[in-house]
Amino acid sequence: MDTAPPRAADVLTYRDADEADVPVLVDLVQSAYRGDSSRAGWTTEADILEGRRTDPEGVREVIATPGSRLLVVERDGDLVACCQLEHRGDAAYFGMFAVRPGLQGGGLGRRVIAEAERLAVTEWGVREMHMTVISVRDELIAWYERRGYRRTGRMTPFPYGDERFGVPQRDDLRFELLVKDLPPAHS
Repeated sequence: MDTAPPRAADVLTYRDADEADVPVLVDLVQSAYRGDSSRAGWTTEADILEGRRTDPEGVREVIATPGSRLLVVERDGDLVACCQLEHRGDAAYFGMFAVRPGLQGGGLGRRVIAEAERLAVTEWGVREMHMTVISVRDELIAWYERRGYRRTGRMTPFPYGDERFGVPQRDDLRFELLVKDLPPAHS
């Protein structure tokens, strides 16, 4: 049995975001999804959307919303990932998920989503995690499916004309609801 302590590079810390984190979180989310920097990772939306992925006001809104948390994930004091959790009745919503592009593909995202699921169950007692993903993001949806999420076929329109969500480069964008059943909390 391996009893060696975890390497520093393997230790992640999780905390709630605060106002001081806003600029770094905006940059992280932007770098993970839009523009040339996003091409260093595999989650890029640069070919389907241009413009901003979020802005300071959007991040502040998530931080300030009752029943919502914006988790900051740090490794050795460096912000490496984030995600939003929002309590919605019997379910939790998972969003604003971003991993620094150069760190994608190494298991960090799996660890973050597992911690988000654990928190949703232990803190809110929910039995499902919900998220929406742009329906043409086949590789990303497949990644979530490997983590136990299922496609529902329930679509909502993409907010064309609202540049807070980006500038679409195609006319077939929609959001699909993905759902995962979560285990009950252990007493």
